[in-house]
Amino acid sequence: MPAADYPGILGNPASNNLRLETLTKIRWLAIFGQTVAVLVVWLLLDFQFHPAWCFVLIAASAFLNAFLTIRYPSNIRLSERSSTVLLTYDILQLALLLFLTGGLGNPFSFLLLVPVFISATTQSISSTVILGLIAMGSATILAFFHLPLPWIQASGLELPWIYIAGMWFAVISSLLFTAVYAFRVADESRQLADALAATELVLQREQHLSNIDGLAAAAAHELGTPLATISLVAKEMSREFDTSSPMYDDVKLLRSQADRCREIMKTLTSLSNDDDKHLSVVSLRVLLEEVCEPHRNFGVDVSISASGEQQKPLVSRNPAILYGLGNIVENAVDHAEQNVKLVAGWDKSSIWVTINDDGSGFHDEMIRRIGEPFLSSRSTMKPEGGLGLGLFIAKTLLERSGATTKFENAKDKALEGASVTIRWPRSALEVSRSAKP
Repeated sequence: MPAADYPGILGNPASNNLRLETLTKIRWLAIFGQTVAVLVVWLLLDFQFHPAWCFVLIAASAFLNAFLTIRYPSNIRLSERSSTVLLTYDILQLALLLFLTGGLGNPFSFLLLVPVFISATTQSISSTVILGLIAMGSATILAFFHLPLPWIQASGLELPWIYIAGMWFAVISSLLFTAVYAFRVADESRQLADALAATELVLQREQHLSNIDGLAAAAAHELGTPLATISLVAKEMSREFDTSSPMYDDVKLLRSQADRCREIMKTLTSLSNDDDKHLSVVSLRVLLEEVCEPHRNFGVDVSISASGEQQKPLVSRNPAILYGLGNIVENAVDHAEQNVKLVAGWDKSSIWVTINDDGSGFHDEMIRRIGEPFLSSRSTMKPEGGLGLGLFIAKTLLERSGATTKFENAKDKALEGASVTIRWPRSALEVSRSAKP
């Protein structure tokens, strides 16, 4: 499914950008924590270090926060570049504080991970890599260059080099693991949110199309009275003119056009009348014929067979089911060599449809993940292939109707390609015959 079909939903980075208020609130929390830590070490523990320079760095962060709060609206969403710059500042400010207070020997050195973690959950991989490299560089420098760790003695506490090396390795490994893990989880969440938004858009469009006939009938009903009045007035006016008068032809034309409008309104009214309600409930085979009809005549033979143990079920022409089945059939036709076969069946408890094709089938490593958004479902994709979002939407719509879906490679010798089985509980899909118009 091409992303262009859903403008404003797919590939919309603005929807993922950080709000300025989010960063300023996190920075205020950091300012509070840094201030408390410095005061406790300086006044309560009476350790020897340089608190004045620490307060200068903390004040710089407070000044930056105040400036951003006054200068910009709190609900503004930052560009990725702006977010990266502000997070870079946070890394460097913390690195300077650690330089003044013992470098990697300071237990708060793990806070270097926080800006990278924030970027991994909200920004692109390029911004996260940049911030990760800055944090790794800062940690490496702090391993070799720093003022003594605040301690009871004025000379500070000298930690063995093996401990500093261990701290460096712990910070770097933690940074890499948390950044990769957070990015993967957040990226999957963003993709799922985009795909669900696209699914809702499809449902909205299908619902809109199904309501057009009702809207047309309502419009026809409202216009019926004024058109009848126009027709009546035109009829009365025609009696006032002789047939040889030029005005008589104009009035006759007016009457004919009014009658034409009434016929059009009558046709629109019939779109949703009771005479057509029988089309909303059909047999399973008729439903499959409707699904397959748009995909015939593309050089692929699409055949349908239906059989079962019980009475033939009647089903509703649900737009979600039509779209879901249609998308899977379209995918099968796109990848088939010559044949696509739909096999429908039913028993006392369930109804199922299996869609087979004689194409290349699903890649073995991808079968368990098929139906996830933005995942290619075949081992080879044609140049015109989409994002894998179509199968996700189809699977979501079908499962909302009560179905379960199973993707596998066909075991039929005649069709060794892909096989998709959709199964419903009979009670979820079947319409009782007493409800049929």
